[in-house]
Amino acid sequence: MYLAESRGAPAAAGPGTRPGRPVRAGVPATVLALGTVSLITDVSSEMVTAVLPLYLVAELGLSPLGFGLLDGVYNGVSALVRLIGGRASDRGRGGGHKTVAAIGYGLSALCKPLLLVVHTLPLIGAVLAVDRTGKGLRTAPRDALISLSSEPATQGRAFGVHRAMDTAGALLGPLVAFLVLRVAADGYDAVFTVSGCVAVLGVVVLLLFVPGRRSQDAAPPDAGSHTALRTLLRRPAVRRLTCCAVLLGLTTVSDSFLYLTLQRRLDLSEAWFPLLPLGTAAAFLLLAVPLGVLADRVGRRRLFLLGHLALLCAYGLLLAPLGASPALACLVLALHGGFYASTDGVLAAATADAVPAELRGSGLAVVQTGQAAARFGCSLAFGAAWTAWGDRWALGLAGAGLALAAALSARLLGRVPAGGATSPETAR
Repeated sequence: MYLAESRGAPAAAGPGTRPGRPVRAGVPATVLALGTVSLITDVSSEMVTAVLPLYLVAELGLSPLGFGLLDGVYNGVSALVRLIGGRASDRGRGGGHKTVAAIGYGLSALCKPLLLVVHTLPLIGAVLAVDRTGKGLRTAPRDALISLSSEPATQGRAFGVHRAMDTAGALLGPLVAFLVLRVAADGYDAVFTVSGCVAVLGVVVLLLFVPGRRSQDAAPPDAGSHTALRTLLRRPAVRRLTCCAVLLGLTTVSDSFLYLTLQRRLDLSEAWFPLLPLGTAAAFLLLAVPLGVLADRVGRRRLFLLGHLALLCAYGLLLAPLGASPALACLVLALHGGFYASTDGVLAAATADAVPAELRGSGLAVVQTGQAAARFGCSLAFGAAWTAWGDRWALGLAGAGLALAAALSARLLGRVPAGGATSPETAR
């Protein structure tokens, strides 16, 4: 992991340092502080995510279609508020990005204890909707803070470091949930209680250690939302990235469905189910920084597409007539983690290339909104297909759609320069 250093301070020459060789700059302190917040928050979130599919399907008896509806709400509601969060942070004076991010983190923290008292589909859906509202509000401001605090040429690395720290939390969350389920009498209630306490700690760290934007960086107060949206969509790079995010999101099966499918292939017991996300998180953690650096060198859009090919390979392994074995599980989860390492922070860095600083939050929100809305549709469609035809047919249709979407996206993105960091003019 890189250490935060002052950009202008030269590093001391070590025994193996060649004279005149440039020393790699450290990751800004803001990125590390936000990474710490995300690490803590992801411990909380992934504790719930790890047990939620089994809690809803096995404990409450929901059908795959009912779970698909809830999973769609869980991912889709955030799409409705990302534009609000991004635009509000751009228009905010002083600490606009930090303020909106703090509101988002706070909303999600409040929702975790509510899962203790709701046990019906409508109420659980409402709580998940509020939780995702918080995620939708905070994502674009947080990513804007990362991009604005980093040099354009190293934004892939900065996002990679942040996503690696975020994924460390995703790795710990299911493990904590697994341990709580093993030792607590009321396992699910204990998981939700511990999750709420951890989420509050994340908000405290954000308020104390993440600096806000400088007031001179704020957008002019008369820059209306509609004007900003039109300005962004006039940029071909933004339009193409958004179209590709939507196309690929429509065929990206949610994590929960992928883990449920893998559990069926392996015939895993319920007690071991919360450990499946650990494989994805471990691969993501190991690959996030190296692939972020690679994206800066070979092109962020190119790596974004290659990541979806890794996901397509995971689909193929689940559909292949192979025997159930630990090796199959490890390979599928490694490809799943590689998919996230190649796409999550890389897409944010590619979007930052194409968006001016004063509209950074809004630009990130436009692309992220398209992707989240598409994944909402995918959850609904996949749940319905599973209920009607079974998990294998549903996954086969998703795989065919993903292959087609990747081909169309390659054609769209091929018209945009494939370099790593680019100026706004080049990004057009």
